[in-house]
Amino acid sequence: MLQLEAREDVQPICPHCSAELRTLWMQLLRGIFGKRHVYFCPHCRKVLGVSHRKGFWMG
Repeated sequence: MLQLEAREDVQPICPHCSAELRTLWMQLLRGIFGKRHVYFCPHCRKVLGVSHRKGFWMG
């Protein structure tokens, strides 16, 4: 089993441009069947992840 450890003394780095990520940019994507958020690097603007779809009944 893996153990989680909270670390405030290090910053994650972008896997694309290797810049330290002190902030993430996000954008809301809306569609007929719900909405998602896309997260991307503020330095190179490459996508780091997309949230799970939330249906229209979930907000």
